Amino acid sequence: MELKNYLELLATLPRPSKQIKRIALALSSLVLLWLLFFHWTGVHEVGIRRNIFTGEITLDSTAGFEITPPWVQVALIDTRPQRMCVECDCRSLSCKLVEFNPKGWKKFIENEGFRYYWLSNRISFNSGSEEEYRGMDWVIRGYAFSETGYPFIRVTKE
Repeated sequence: MELKNYLELLATLPRPSKQIKRIALALSSLVLLWLLFFHWTGVHEVGIRRNIFTGEITLDSTAGFEITPPWVQVALIDTRPQRMCVECDCRSLSCKLVEFNPKGWKKFIENEGFRYYWLSNRISFNSGSEEEYRGMDWVIRGYAFSETGYPFIRVTKE
């Protein structure tokens, strides 16, 4: 098909109405507003908020929707107890029930810094392992088996 015929064909197609354009603009604006200004903290989560401009870091422990400016980052951390194991071919117990303690969040930030912990170890080439720890599980696992006690880790069952 020649370019001239193609352009003529395009000229015969109906144009979208103003109402459709307005609806599309409204929907895309709502999606953009949602992405930039809202975050949701679950009942079993805490959020660590960091203001990029001021460097202020605070804890968000209130469950539900919250409006924040786009320059405030929020990293969510699950506070439910999680089973952490060290895989070995031994007869000793190698699992613990561990949870994040929100009261020690400042010490956690001192040790780890602020980042989106969900991204930790997302790309990994350790196939063949029965248990794969990704995100915050990967971070907590490192502290769970440490001999040093940390205020942000609560071992509920050895």
